[in-house]
Order: sequence, then C-alpha cells, then structure tokens
Amino acid sequence: MIHATLIPRNKLLDSEARQEIKKYGVCFLFGINEDKAKPIAYIGETDDCFKRLKDHNRQKEFSNYAIAITSKSEIFTKSHVKFLEYYCVKTAKEVGRYDLENLTVPTREHISESMEADLHDNFETMKILLSTLGFPIFEEIRNAETTSKEILHCKGKNALAQGELSDDGFVVFKGSKANIEETKTAGERVLGVRNKLKENNIIQLQNDVYIFTEDYLFGSPSAAAAAVLGRRANGWTEWKNKDKKTIDEIYRII
Repeated sequence: MIHATLIPRNKLLDSEARQEIKKYGVCFLFGINEDKAKPIAYIGETDDCFKRLKDHNRQKEFSNYAIAITSKSEIFTKSHVKFLEYYCVKTAKEVGRYDLENLTVPTREHISESMEADLHDNFETMKILLSTLGFPIFEEIRNAETTSKEILHCKGKNALAQGELSDDGFVVFKGSKANIEETKTAGERVLGVRNKLKENNIIQLQNDVYIFTEDYLFGSPSAAAAAVLGRRANGWTEWKNKDKKTIDEIYRII
C-alpha cells in the first residue's frame, strides 16, 4: 500500500517531523505560471522525499504544492521509485493535462515482470490519490471519439466547436474551430485566455480560423465559449446539443 502526503510550500519545514516522507518515494510539484495555458508539474524519484523537496524549494520557483508518494510498508527500493518516475512522467506527457518541467522521459528501469505488475497497481492507486487531492495529472481528457457523454456544439461567425461538460469544467475537443476576430468588448480576461492559447500552440491559425490542436479543459462552459467566439459569452446558452437544447435547458433543475 502507498501513502500520499500533501504539503503546501509554506508548510514544508513544518513537515520535517513526518517520518513517512523521509524515505524512498516519488515527489510531485504543482503550480501555476501566468504565461502558460496549463498548470505546471514536476515529477522526480528520490531516496528521501523530504530532502528532495527541500532542494526543490530552493530551485523551483513555480510550485505551490508538493505531494510525496511513499510506501506504507516501506517496500520501495531505488528500482521501484525509478520505474515509477519513468512511468509517471511518460503517462503525464501522453495525457498532456499539465505542462511538465521534466524535459525528457527518464530511462526505463529494467525490473522483473512481477515487480512491474505490482508497480502498475501502485500507479493506479497513485492516480486515484492525486485526483482526490485535486491534481488529476494522469486523468485523460475525453475526446469526441471516446466520450460517452452528450456532445455539445458552439457556433459563431466562423467558429464551429465541439465539447462536453466534465467534472472539472468544460472540454473543447481537438479540431474545434474558433473565430479569429475578437470583439471590441471582449475584455481583458477573454483576450488574455486566447493569447495564452495562441502562445502555447493550443490553437493555431489555419486559413480563416483558429484550430484547437488538442483537447483543452476550461474552468467553465462560459470560458470555453468565450475562447471559441472571441467575445464575452454565456456558455450555458451558447453550447447546445444536436437538438439545439442549451446546457441550461438540459441540466436545469426544475
């Protein structure tokens, strides 16, 4: 069994007495960069999570929270945590929900098949614990091909986007089209979000529209609609299903 310890950055030194973080484990750092369209994360293995986090506290400016993943039964060795580091970085990069500070995927540790099977079980538990703590770094954003939820549409002058409500906000699907032009009354918040999307290549100019290059999670339907339409928007009325019912009509509590 594994243990997850959440440590706010300003409480790091207060956690020194916690013995469960002074052993082999995988450390996660989470934070926000105002210039990035996605939250930021860093993943690293260590033989002493607390010591490693103290080093990161001096070197990595972006993080606000750390999570130390360790073994309750203290079965983790260097081989265990090196394999978990490799698998966590690889999976996080494939999912693409966070921008990783890890520039490359670590080398895969060669371990026995039985050990690998056990570590995959550990990973699934880590995935659940991290999501429960508010950091769904390994949770895939569903797309139009795999979703079982109702697909919603947002249309504008040249915009034609598809998406769905999610537990975390609203997902606009890869391939969706967004207006190039922004209205004079769009406001700084809408312009700021769209600029981040452009600067981080989440949307790219193709012919007379911006195209979403990947599934992207917005905090709300309104934020998603505003990014697609280039203006202030009420997402609860802009997003509609195939029967032209708005989200407000579909989910309204009568």
